[in-house]
Amino acid sequence: MSTPDVPAFLRVLAVDDEPPALDELAYLLRADPRIARLHTAADATDALRILRDHEVDAVFLDIRMPGLDGLELARVLRRFARPPAVVFVTAYDDAAVDAFDLGVVDYVRKPIRADRLAESVRRVVARLVLPVAPPVPAGEDVSIPVELAGVTKMLPRSAVRWVEAQGDYARLHTAGGSHLVRVPLATLAERWADAGFVRIHRSYLVQIRLIGELRLTNTGYVVVVDGAELPVSRRHTRELKDRLVRAAKQGWQRGAPA
Repeated sequence: MSTPDVPAFLRVLAVDDEPPALDELAYLLRADPRIARLHTAADATDALRILRDHEVDAVFLDIRMPGLDGLELARVLRRFARPPAVVFVTAYDDAAVDAFDLGVVDYVRKPIRADRLAESVRRVVARLVLPVAPPVPAGEDVSIPVELAGVTKMLPRSAVRWVEAQGDYARLHTAGGSHLVRVPLATLAERWADAGFVRIHRSYLVQIRLIGELRLTNTGYVVVVDGAELPVSRRHTRELKDRLVRAAKQGWQRGAPA
């Protein structure tokens, strides 16, 4: 495991209800020279007992566990006076949006690769060294994990131009390509509304500030985003027009001389 030449200082807790998975995670974490002390727990109750008696800098946490699951435990940790950094280590990607709404440092997919875990430790170190950002208010930028060539990358929401429903998945379209995530479009529509994303169709969600044109065609209205024509359903047309007018007025008011 290649890491910067730094002294061991991190105090880490690893939590997983499956003994082989916990053993593997603990083995890889112990091999990282930045980690000075490692605790392990088989469930959330055991983890909270350890956290009561020991200070830790980061928790590497499975999501699907009996009793209190990883997401619920992470919500408890956020209420600590000095909350530890949280890294989810899971075989599933369907909790990605929930995870990053909680402000976690990273989201690592199983099976774990040593270099990928080392990157997570680096992010934990960066979180501890730099001032800790406050919880992200609604409307500000957040990130969502996406898979790219077998590597999990953090995609800023601000890079997403529009979203297309594909069954229980959503395809996030950016200026440079697209990424498929296991999140229903309805979930993103609800959680990203305050960030300017508006539902225009049962299959499409767009960033309203990027709409370059609303045009009536032979088959109905379409919007143009980055040159792509996206259909607007009849039920969403009136609301979209109202939103565009309000957005334009706000822009005029901001640009008006004092």
